[in-house]
Amino acid sequence: VQLQASGGGLVQAGGSLRLSCAASGSIFSLYNVGWYRQTPGKQRDFVAAITSDGSTIYADSVNGRFTISRDNAKNTVYLQMNSLKPDDTALYYCNGKHVITKKNYWGQGTQVTVSS
Repeated sequence: VQLQASGGGLVQAGGSLRLSCAASGSIFSLYNVGWYRQTPGKQRDFVAAITSDGSTIYADSVNGRFTISRDNAKNTVYLQMNSLKPDDTALYYCNGKHVITKKNYWGQGTQVTVSS
């Protein structure tokens, strides 16, 4: 599967953005999909994930502000980010993991910058 992340940008603190992770080349409904973020010099951190059957999980730092969802008909997973903070500034990556083979795929990052 190929993953294409988009939707990043520059936003003021308190604002919102919606990231998209579009998949192609495979049966998207068979993938658990997650969002991760990374800042220069630091490790890539988990943000949120949605399973193939729609269960969700969030990092404590974004719980209540971010919402992950999926539209299998459009082969796309979304990350709605509200009440953004400067600490949310990072390069955001989407990851797809096949539920049977457990093989991992990464998309390219999309930059989110939150100004104070």
